[in-house]
Amino acid sequence: MLSFCIAAMIFVGSEREVDLASHDAKVSPDFSGEVVLRTGPVLPDLRAPSPSQIGVEVQLGKSDTGSLPELTSRYAAIASQPEGQIAVVERAVSSMALAALVQGAALGAVPLLMWAALGSQRRRALVAVLPTRKGAAGATVLLVVAAAVVVPTRWGQPDPPVEHWTSLQDFVGSGVPLPEEARDVLVLGDASTAQTRRLIASAVSSYQQGLTFYSQAADDAADLELRDPETDETVVLLVSDRHDNVGMDRVARAIADAGGATAVFDAGDDTSTGERWEAFSLDSVAAAFEDHDGRWAVAGNHDNGSFVRSHMEDLGWTYFDGAPIEGPGNARILGVDDPRSSGLGNWRDETGLTSSEVTDRLTEAACDADEAGERVNTILVHDVDFGDRALANGCVDLVIGGHTHVQDGPNAVTGEDGQVGYSYTVGTTGGAAYAIAIGSKLRRAAGVALITYRAGRPVGIQSVTLQTNGRYDVDDWFELTYPDS
Repeated sequence: MLSFCIAAMIFVGSEREVDLASHDAKVSPDFSGEVVLRTGPVLPDLRAPSPSQIGVEVQLGKSDTGSLPELTSRYAAIASQPEGQIAVVERAVSSMALAALVQGAALGAVPLLMWAALGSQRRRALVAVLPTRKGAAGATVLLVVAAAVVVPTRWGQPDPPVEHWTSLQDFVGSGVPLPEEARDVLVLGDASTAQTRRLIASAVSSYQQGLTFYSQAADDAADLELRDPETDETVVLLVSDRHDNVGMDRVARAIADAGGATAVFDAGDDTSTGERWEAFSLDSVAAAFEDHDGRWAVAGNHDNGSFVRSHMEDLGWTYFDGAPIEGPGNARILGVDDPRSSGLGNWRDETGLTSSEVTDRLTEAACDADEAGERVNTILVHDVDFGDRALANGCVDLVIGGHTHVQDGPNAVTGEDGQVGYSYTVGTTGGAAYAIAIGSKLRRAAGVALITYRAGRPVGIQSVTLQTNGRYDVDDWFELTYPDS
């Protein structure tokens, strides 16, 4: 009991720094049963019931954004697909709870260990001296020291001022209808300027539009006429160029479920700049497919730097290090990150290895494996151009990627040795125009693909496109055939 009491005190005095909703943020747990979001000096703070007795206070810090309207629009998009951000907070709270339990157990055991170490004779002597003035003073000192060590310092600070909360509906006015999910949200009433109210009302409207569109698309996916895989087949969902559009993640997952996909390929450009503030996009796609058997990915030309790959690997995704690895359905797969980097425009530059060098290394790895009798069945890249030479040499069955934001293929390529391979480019899963996709609706048609594997080889591809008006276009299942099969 002592250990649990100590752990509880340590727990409520803990905090963690995380990347949340495109901000640096601090997460502090408590037992209030409420979630409080401290947004900063401009936008109002928010409060909502927690799903458990454990509550949490989130303090948002700095963010990379050009304007306040842009920030509120980003909030609306993230709120429509919150699973990834919820998972971030849950991991932080879980880690603090575990750390508190370990510390509580250690501190709770200290009195028992000391009692045992004293020995029976010394314990009797201490008990005998307790009723005296000297014994009482010593016991008091021990209690004060223990309290200073265990009790969080913030418990000694003055009580916070009384806050006046109002319902979100009252804050934005009766003219703005709220979705059911937002009816329990409270707003700190101190922020009451007309501009703030308009921004919040606009965010609520964007949230509702995005939630309605993407929820309907996810529901409609269950009725798509997709090919049913055979018992000896494995289906993999291919996504690419999400560009922060977290709304499409639930749609992509719904299509995967409808098509029997149990694994996922991510061909990159999950972000627009590769910066830490875009962690919300990575958290979202990871949450959408967290229970899939396999998750393989490469970084795209917009996933600048090392953050995207590092964060996705921490979330359980598999990246490549220049050698073929085991993939879905006993297939052998090879991949490489895009060597290019670009900003939010349509320009690009080369960093590190050049595109030509990457192509050479990829071709060499694939053809060496083929000569060794361990044929590469799939090359996953951001841009299929990197696999053209491997296809021309007859060293790979299928090269898949994205980058162009337009579907292309499957296209058959006959290699120099008579081997047949295929090239396939999936459209932008985020419905992105250039590198921007986040918003309450698609900017252009969004595409995914279902790739079927049998006996270790890709044997078919089915493309699925969601139009900006919510209509689905489903291509016929395209069979991949090989002369030697």
